[in-house]
Amino acid sequence: MTNEELKQLVESNARTAQAMLDAMVEANNERQELQEGTLQLENIVERLTNLQEGMANLLASVDEDRPTIFRKLTAIENKVDRLLAQKQDRQSE
Repeated sequence: MTNEELKQLVESNARTAQAMLDAMVEANNERQELQEGTLQLENIVERLTNLQEGMANLLASVDEDRPTIFRKLTAIENKVDRLLAQKQDRQSE
């Protein structure tokens, strides 16, 4: 092998090695971006889970409070009925 051929072979190997290093750096960058995206996605899923849990608790609370709300509405309705009846009694006198 001549000196020129050896020089070309060394240069070719150096370009190949540099291309491999560049590809490795790019792959590492892509992997890091993917890990960051995965973390963001995990955070979003956690927030959605918390939101869903909060909504379930709210609905459970509303279901628990429903009888109380109905009792209060019934009491108000009865009071209005009594007041209307009293007003009608006064007007008929």
